[in-house]
Amino acid sequence: MPAPLPHEYLPSVPALVVESDDVRDGERLSDLHAFNDWGMTGQNQSPHLRWSGAPAETRGYAVTCYDPDAPTGSGFWHWLLFDLPASVTELPGGAGTGPEFKGLPAGAVHARNDYGKKEYGGAAPPPGAPHRYVFTVHALGVDKLGVDGDVSAAVVGFNITANTLARGHIIPVYGV
Repeated sequence: MPAPLPHEYLPSVPALVVESDDVRDGERLSDLHAFNDWGMTGQNQSPHLRWSGAPAETRGYAVTCYDPDAPTGSGFWHWLLFDLPASVTELPGGAGTGPEFKGLPAGAVHARNDYGKKEYGGAAPPPGAPHRYVFTVHALGVDKLGVDGDVSAAVVGFNITANTLARGHIIPVYGV
């Protein structure tokens, strides 16, 4: 039985449309978006994301990537990006990939992922069944979450959930 998706137990909110030129729902991530350490040979590049359908009262966005299938008991956070302005509705491929973060607007904040880095961390599942990678865009009722990039993923998630007006996701898979 697969692990639950991260939003199944959160309050219901309207859906955003999330699309990508790089990844597709249910399809395999390319090695471009896989990790480049721990024996993995990917390029660790965050995918292009575009979204629409946010409520008029949206003041900002957050973008996350989470693997609910990681053998940890708590999943694995690959990307936590927040304080994106409401005017931003698209991120180019590689925007979450450091150290330059090309394509991120000024003021955007990365929190530490479960690799311990403040950037996108690509897919790196252990051998076996493919894992799901839940790329989620959260429309927020605040322009700033009020936390910094040194807080835990749980604190970021708590603040995102408390301020979410709408959310949408794409869930590609990756396995080795």
